[in-house]
Amino acid sequence: MNKYLIDTDVLIELLRGKQKVISYLDNLHKEGSAFFYSPVTKAEIFHGIRKGEEGRINLLFSSMECVPVTDEVGEKAGLYLKQFRSGHSTQMGDAIIAASAFYAGAVLVTCNEKHYPMKDIKIVIPVKQTKARLQ
Repeated sequence: MNKYLIDTDVLIELLRGKQKVISYLDNLHKEGSAFFYSPVTKAEIFHGIRKGEEGRINLLFSSMECVPVTDEVGEKAGLYLKQFRSGHSTQMGDAIIAASAFYAGAVLVTCNEKHYPMKDIKIVIPVKQTKARLQ
């Protein structure tokens, strides 16, 4: 079974009804893929929702599995921040999301490849529907 950790920006595009993202995720679902998210993503989504959207958002998250922020994830995120502290736009949340994908053994699905310069995780960009960096 293939595993995919879904980044915040992809979930936002899904919630907005962006057809390319919907089709991409639907195809993965039909293939029997498993979907994961980071608690950072849940925090970012809940930070931006409008009143009355909580039920819809909770339903979305109930269809995925949360990758907990463990000690190992925290350490890996810190090492990412240290490694990419100059010349990249890697922020704490992105580092935790990337570390979560690493420890879940999941491909990171994002529209923001530039936020993830890490070479030890696999990334796909659904709006391009191409594999950006699979190693």
